[in-house]
Amino acid sequence: MFIAKVRGNVVTTLKLDTMKGKKLLIVDPLLVDVKKNGFTATGKTFIAVDFLGAGTDDLVLVTQGSSARLTEMTGDAPVDCVVIGIVDSVNSPKDTIYDKSNNHSSADV
Repeated sequence: MFIAKVRGNVVTTLKLDTMKGKKLLIVDPLLVDVKKNGFTATGKTFIAVDFLGAGTDDLVLVTQGSSARLTEMTGDAPVDCVVIGIVDSVNSPKDTIYDKSNNHSSADV
């Protein structure tokens, strides 16, 4: 699992039947940098299936590989990356790195 920031979505008009109705998000994985008390971008981008309703700039918890196919909604689809949670907060020993409810964020990467 990893934390990622939602950058946008992907719209397709033609897709496999098993992918119809599945929302696709562009997500950028983040590294938690405890020394900086924030996040660092990895420079990678993934497309993740989302069933939770995440939006642009949300932080999400993502899993990929065989674990992404173990959900009820993805078991029959060729999915390699799925959003499994919308992050409410991330804490380090020093401080709160991200808090969705207070708009306190070092996630501006």
